[in-house]
Amino acid sequence: MMILLRHLLGDVLRQLRLRQGRTLREVSAEARVSLGYLSEVERGQKEASSELLASICKALGVPLSHVLRDVADNLALAELQHEPVMAGAQAPEHERLAEQELLDAVSGVNDVTDSVADMVAA
Repeated sequence: MMILLRHLLGDVLRQLRLRQGRTLREVSAEARVSLGYLSEVERGQKEASSELLASICKALGVPLSHVLRDVADNLALAELQHEPVMAGAQAPEHERLAEQELLDAVSGVNDVTDSVADMVAA
């Protein structure tokens, strides 16, 4: 299964919008993008240009760097989950520790990002 960035990006944008309690209509109007197109971006059906992405982030009041960081974190987790594992084989201890460190770091970054988003929304 291939991991598509547009799906991860759409998920992050949707989560941000819903956390703010905003509708597609509100964000699309503020971002000056059609409601249908924003919906397709959120569902991972359309690739957002950098200009469109910047406009959506501005409308959400969230820096583009935070959105891209969340996407990168989600991509790292998705890659870990899709690693082929040989039957009966267990990863070496250092790989298991590295994976746990990554999961802990992603969790910490998401907590900080959520706090920043809450401060921006307030």
